[in-house]
Amino acid sequence: MTPAGGATEILPLSGLDGAFLHLETPATPMHVASLHRFELPAGWRGDFHAEIKRLMAGRLRLAPVLTRRLAPMPLQFANPAWIEDRTVDLDWHVQRVTLRAPGGQAELEDMAAHLHGELLDRTRPLWRLFVIDGLPPGQAGYYIKVHHAVLDGQAGVLLARALFDLAPRARRPRAARGAVEPAPAEPGMAELAAAALEHDAGQFVKFVRHLPDVLRTLGGLVGGGAGPGKGGLGQNFAFGPRTALNVPISHRRGFAAHSLPLAVLKELAAAHEAKLNDVVLALASGALRRWLARHGGIPARPLIAAMPISLRAPGNTEYTTQATMSLVNLHTDLADPVRRLHAIRDAAGAMKAFAGRARGIVPTDFPSITMPWVLHGLALAYGRSGLAGAVPPIANLVISNVPGPQVPLYAAGARMCSYWPLSIVEHGLGLNLTVMSYAGTLGFGFTTARDAVPDAAELSGALEVAFAELVRVTERRAQRAAAATRRGRRAAASAGGAPARPT
Repeated sequence: MTPAGGATEILPLSGLDGAFLHLETPATPMHVASLHRFELPAGWRGDFHAEIKRLMAGRLRLAPVLTRRLAPMPLQFANPAWIEDRTVDLDWHVQRVTLRAPGGQAELEDMAAHLHGELLDRTRPLWRLFVIDGLPPGQAGYYIKVHHAVLDGQAGVLLARALFDLAPRARRPRAARGAVEPAPAEPGMAELAAAALEHDAGQFVKFVRHLPDVLRTLGGLVGGGAGPGKGGLGQNFAFGPRTALNVPISHRRGFAAHSLPLAVLKELAAAHEAKLNDVVLALASGALRRWLARHGGIPARPLIAAMPISLRAPGNTEYTTQATMSLVNLHTDLADPVRRLHAIRDAAGAMKAFAGRARGIVPTDFPSITMPWVLHGLALAYGRSGLAGAVPPIANLVISNVPGPQVPLYAAGARMCSYWPLSIVEHGLGLNLTVMSYAGTLGFGFTTARDAVPDAAELSGALEVAFAELVRVTERRAQRAAAATRRGRRAAASAGGAPARPT
């Protein structure tokens, strides 16, 4: 909506984006982030922080989310709206921090965890970037966080395209043509209220218009759903067991990162007639089994993972959240890694088919009048009540897999060597594992609440063990299959009277 009188454009938040704002509390910041190691050019003598700040100054107009800030509604009766901020303070948004000695991976992860536990300032555009000094010579760190009300994982990849380059030489943004226009006047309370009412009226009309289609689709899903047997959809809809992960949390965060070769993971998927995401879930399940064995024991009932599913249409480049949440059985009760992977493959396949049929009826926008009061009040009450540690969890953790750029990226001439995502943990969900593919690797980011996981590095270590185990078992399985094939050929040759071919 563009108000009259030269005021700035008012862009209403979607219902889903607004929910991430209202559910935020000091204990549960609602931003997502990424952590990177950069390799500086040979003979580097510059100041990476100063170069990044200069780079960001030229990239602000390439990504609208970097210059949008919130305009609260009168009395917060509805979602705030986005308006443009033409005075972005890069001295505040682009900071420098230094690791404590010896400046290794553990110190880098601890710094990211500390930064991730801090809320963003809602009077400014909802992002912040930290250049991290103190790594070994020739390296620099880079942590950037953006509120989930601004974007989801897929939109984060779009933002990366604006921030980073495909070659060491930075591209120069096109200079603006013509005279610089004066900053428009900020909208008043009347304009903001009118924008909110117009948005909500449109959402009510859309809901009523599509209600018959929604009911028909829901009826078809209920009537045609798979049964609870092996490989069926029903196995995903069960309460998870109580574990050390499912407790009330504070703002203290932990983080651990690990990268695995993408080619090997794809080979594992092909060997088991599975998807890459099935392998990710199986590795997470194996890592959790090892961690739980040291922290309360492996439950008899399998853990349930909440898994975001993108609703973004092909070619959609909007900076907003377009996703919904599904549930997947991780079959942590199965000790054999191959049996576990195959069971997860069937469970995830059933859920994916269900989500595909439901995709058209899942809303990402809805009316927001009174929602700020209701959602924020519920979030505060839930955190203070301690219910997260008393009620059976619907899910034990969150696992998200986001396809990222498959070519190396650069910033200020430095090559990005790693891409590790950080995400959101909540009361009762003290672990979020987000995975991002980048330039031939898969970066695993374990974001934790320290109240649930005191040492996040235990999880990344357990992941490496689970990966080695699955590779080893898969290779043995392939060797046994090859040996059986050779024996079959020899037997067939002997039965036919012909000499067996040499092997």
